[in-house]
Amino acid sequence: MTDWDDVRYLLAVGREGSVRGAATRLGVNHATVLRRIAQLEDRLGARMFERLPSGYRPTLAGEEVLELAGQMELLSHQLETRVLGRDQSVRGLLRVTMSPPVATHLLMPHLAEFARRYPEIEMDILSSGELANLTNREADVAIRVVYDRKSLPLNLHGLMGPELFGAVYISRDRLAAWRANPSNPVRWIVISMHGIPDWAGTGELTTTATPFRVTDNEAQLAAVRQGIGITTLPCFVGDADPLLVRVPGAGLHLYGTVWLLSQGETRKTKRVRLFTEFVAGRLADHAQLLAGASPRD
Repeated sequence: MTDWDDVRYLLAVGREGSVRGAATRLGVNHATVLRRIAQLEDRLGARMFERLPSGYRPTLAGEEVLELAGQMELLSHQLETRVLGRDQSVRGLLRVTMSPPVATHLLMPHLAEFARRYPEIEMDILSSGELANLTNREADVAIRVVYDRKSLPLNLHGLMGPELFGAVYISRDRLAAWRANPSNPVRWIVISMHGIPDWAGTGELTTTATPFRVTDNEAQLAAVRQGIGITTLPCFVGDADPLLVRVPGAGLHLYGTVWLLSQGETRKTKRVRLFTEFVAGRLADHAQLLAGASPRD
């Protein structure tokens, strides 16, 4: 009989294309992945992968097993979420994924309020640039900004929140310095993996061709506060910061609509329902801020 745990390793290698990537995905070491794949191959009597310079490629047998393994994984998730859907307790683990700015600059006071209200719910806030996958049960709730509703997977259910806008910001001191000497151009501050967004304009300012690059949102915010240059921020971050103002003449940009998403039967658990309804109400309270309707002078 095939061990389902070995099949998980097979799926990880198939999806990542390498043993190293699979090890990172599963949180184990390189040798463990090799050992579990070897066990599966011995049990099935066939090689699952060819090792190429570009990575691991499934053999014909491997492709067949991967297809069946994907079906097994889906059935496993369906079984788990059906059981979870019957869990109506207000205790246990609740995993929520969202971007770091949403967690840090918008929702943390409300997450604290929710935690005080329901002390027996164990909160796991997954705030990173890569949002967890709900279908794979990496999280119970995702707070995501979605530009096109049609892009949402059909198996996700959600509550639609307010629209989210962004703008271009500069520190008050840097703007004053530019006004005193308009011939002195300012720099763009960009997150290195993204660059300058197509929608971002410089308004009345002139900019240099030399950007200032950072790797994360908090460094980006610190850089613009220090007067290094201009940058794009969600309005709920930029408008709430007393050190920053919008770049004169630069317009707003619609990032999309905020959604609270959950998957399958998971959404029926009491702690998920309590959380989504609670946060939906707090997001509605912030609708004006999210829309950029209240900029500082």
